[in-house]
Amino acid sequence: MGSADSKLNFRKAVIQLTTKTQPVEATDDAFWDQFWADTATSVQDVFALVPAAEIRAVREESPSNLATLCYKAVEKLVQGAESGCHTEKERQIVLNCCRLLTRILPYIFEDPDWRGFFWSTVPGAGRGGGDEDDENARPLAESLLLAVTDLLFCPDFTVQSHRRSTVDTAEDIHSIDSCEYIWEAGVGFAHSPQPNYIHDLNRTELLKLLLTCFSEAMYLPPSSDSSNTNPWVQFFCSTENRHALPLFTSLLNVVCAYDPVGYGIPYNHLLFSDYREPLVEEAAQVLIVTLDYDSSTSSSPTVDGTTTGTAMDDVDPPGPDNLFVNYLSRIHREEDFQFILKGVARLLSNPLVQTYLPNSAKKIQFHQELLVLFWKLCDFNKKFLFFVLKSSDVLDILVPILYFLNDARADQSRVGLMHIGVFILLLLSGERNFGVRLNKPYSVRVPMDIPVFTGTHADLLIIVFHKIITSGHQRLQPLFDCLLTIVVNVSPYLKSLSMVAANKLLHLLEAFSTTWFLFSAVQNHHLVFFLLEVFNNIIQYQFDGNSNLVYAVIRKRNVFHQLANLPTDSQSIQKGLQRKKKSPEPISRTNSQDGVSMEGSRPAAPAEPGTLKTSLVATPGIDKLTEKSQVSEDGTMRSLEPEASQLSPEGNPPTALSDGEPWSGEASHSRRDRRRLSSASSSGQWTPTPDWVMSWKSKLPLQTIMRLLQVLVPQVEKICIDKGLTDESEILKFLQHGTLVGLLPVPHPILIRKYQANSGTAMWFRTYMWGVIYLRNVDPPIWYDTDVKLFEIQRV
Repeated sequence: MGSADSKLNFRKAVIQLTTKTQPVEATDDAFWDQFWADTATSVQDVFALVPAAEIRAVREESPSNLATLCYKAVEKLVQGAESGCHTEKERQIVLNCCRLLTRILPYIFEDPDWRGFFWSTVPGAGRGGGDEDDENARPLAESLLLAVTDLLFCPDFTVQSHRRSTVDTAEDIHSIDSCEYIWEAGVGFAHSPQPNYIHDLNRTELLKLLLTCFSEAMYLPPSSDSSNTNPWVQFFCSTENRHALPLFTSLLNVVCAYDPVGYGIPYNHLLFSDYREPLVEEAAQVLIVTLDYDSSTSSSPTVDGTTTGTAMDDVDPPGPDNLFVNYLSRIHREEDFQFILKGVARLLSNPLVQTYLPNSAKKIQFHQELLVLFWKLCDFNKKFLFFVLKSSDVLDILVPILYFLNDARADQSRVGLMHIGVFILLLLSGERNFGVRLNKPYSVRVPMDIPVFTGTHADLLIIVFHKIITSGHQRLQPLFDCLLTIVVNVSPYLKSLSMVAANKLLHLLEAFSTTWFLFSAVQNHHLVFFLLEVFNNIIQYQFDGNSNLVYAVIRKRNVFHQLANLPTDSQSIQKGLQRKKKSPEPISRTNSQDGVSMEGSRPAAPAEPGTLKTSLVATPGIDKLTEKSQVSEDGTMRSLEPEASQLSPEGNPPTALSDGEPWSGEASHSRRDRRRLSSASSSGQWTPTPDWVMSWKSKLPLQTIMRLLQVLVPQVEKICIDKGLTDESEILKFLQHGTLVGLLPVPHPILIRKYQANSGTAMWFRTYMWGVIYLRNVDPPIWYDTDVKLFEIQRV
């Protein structure tokens, strides 16, 4: 009965607050204590008993009462942090204030007039009545954040006490070294504390409040101005937070050490609840928000990772002011990297785990947060990136990403997941080692809705990309450039493609080189240039093991001849566009020899109608996302200066780069040229002209392939006539032992397009990350139905 009474009392207090027109004095403890002192309300109760309409009503009609409620709640947290929460009653008060603030803060943030409220100072109310005036003048937000961080290392409340003590010898919260209380073994900490589910629950509630504080970012519209830092995150990650290092380490270790399958007992997640998982989710979300930092505007912290000493030593370059980014960029011990990589790979692979008993293994839901975290690790810590690529462990990250990409390709609500997966692969593909690792045979049979094949991880990547392009939904078209850039980046290192993958590449070329596709949009021909570059790289650098691809090129030789003879007169252009009206499908699925899908796989399904999704800002074009580097003979890369490409006439890159993409530094020149070369009709609709087609047709890199066909086609035809062959295997055997040494043009330099940080992607990540957090926090629904500005909430 007691809990029902306390809910009733709490509800009465809320009603009193909304109906009182006169301000209630801050000293009226009897009134304010009703909100936290004698109630045993869960966070769900608080959300139910404090309706949104009433919070808004108090905000509008008696603002001073809302202000006092916030002050008093923060004051209670500060007192709890000062005293160390030794009694059950104090802990209850802290948790109740925590829940109440989590409920109210979004309504403070949604009103621009209130947004500065937490950053104002209130004499005497800042620091639980301390004596020093300057202490009292701390803004409310700072007092709140410092109290929460203290409470996250509070013995017997959120961490194990080191003293077996009675109350009188209890540890003083200000004298403890929180580095000895890190929550989990891992980076920079070897001791794994005894699990304690009460501590996990308390940490989770405090982290939820932190996340709510940081969520002010959701109430500001997206802006490309990267100086727009989040004041809550900025203060929390500054030297003012004495627990910054142990907190960063605790969050990272809790996430990376988590094993959802545990002892592997089937159905164990149904028998007893896992208190760790909500904590791990909350930790992952707080971690990625604190790491929301635009690295393109700052000198990247220790890019070469030249730090020595302990796990994260304060050696030279000071790095960014954000300590979390700073610590992340300084991790450098191999065993720490191994721990992080193994942990992230274990968790990303978890949804793929197949068991013979349906639903017997626990499946985690926070893979999107993990992908953001993995991105941040690679972006801020180049040593980690090189470690990932040093061994075939990178494939333990690749396979889950390809699984998610393939699974989400038809689902409109998961466009963000598609983008981040592709971004990570683009980042990895800029390093030679990634291409080399892809040659490892693919033997793990994760059930995926793709054709059965025998081959390497490179085959898997190409087959999944083909599936995304041919059977994904319309909104993925902006990603085609990225997908093919990844294939171009790895192509010089692919030792032997399977017949299935070789056919997929040729099917893409066939689809992208139809006249209606080439003439229907100003940038469509780029996709053909990418694919030709892939074929050229493989023929010039990996001819020996790639008889399957050479055979596929010979079989589809008419595609290359048609490209070489592409008509450029107005009449043919119009005729090509007429075809589009007849066949509106973006890419035909015919003759792509799809064959049987893998056993146990489900087809990729579209989103259920009514599924909520959040909007995303547009991503920069591939020319802004990447910069070109040339690989020298010794394997080192040098960046190609974009300035050089601005010097040549017509705004086209000089011949060394002329693969027909009006990109890199001279993007703006070429746009002007494209406008000149293609007439824009009065309606502003773009139309292709003969000059425009000629401008890029003349640069199609067909020489190598034409020479290959010229040499090999007669030989293959002769074998077929002599031996009366209709069997592929003999021809493949001939191609395996053939050579083109001395017959092909001089090999072109390898061009790699490396991802480069820019404020456009930083903004994209911010909207994506907060969108994920918004949609994943449904119990309680912290931000639901508040006036969020960073993105729109849409229904599929």
